[in-house]
Amino acid sequence: MSYITTYTGKHFDPIQPEPGLFDLTDISHALSLLCRGNGHMKHFYSVAQHSIACAEEAKARGYSARVQLGCLLHDASEAYLSDVTRPVKKDLDYYLKVEALLQDRLWAFFIPGRVLSEEERGQVFEIDDAMLSWEFRELMAEELGDGWKQLKTVPDCSFAGMEDVEKRFSVWYRDTIGQVERK
Repeated sequence: MSYITTYTGKHFDPIQPEPGLFDLTDISHALSLLCRGNGHMKHFYSVAQHSIACAEEAKARGYSARVQLGCLLHDASEAYLSDVTRPVKKDLDYYLKVEALLQDRLWAFFIPGRVLSEEERGQVFEIDDAMLSWEFRELMAEELGDGWKQLKTVPDCSFAGMEDVEKRFSVWYRDTIGQVERK
């Protein structure tokens, strides 16, 4: 078998992704069920919660709706690939290639207009790293650096049910995509 079966029943090949099979419902559902930190947190904290927090931070910084969507969707590839911890991932060249291709196609599909620029990507990943340091501080009692000090928001890392998070993710996308389409 060279595909996964998604939540909505699609047969999706993550190695040769077909954009016509991308589905925000699949993404929001899967990410709301995936735990950050490979499950080594004080309590369940989903990738979707993290993604929403990143998008809220981008909004608080006054970044464009495109960057906000970039933040919301920056881990969307994990809905189809799952994730590998950073210490291991850095040495998995093939995985990194597959992940980058899939992530680029997901951004291109869900964010109208041009591809995210290097500056926009830099803003997305700066927020992602700052959020990671916040999450470890809050959910692991571990300091990964002081990136969290640059946050303009106070992210809520409390437990949230997956149905609520899944809905919030989809609503965030729907509300923000409207801002991109009007421009």
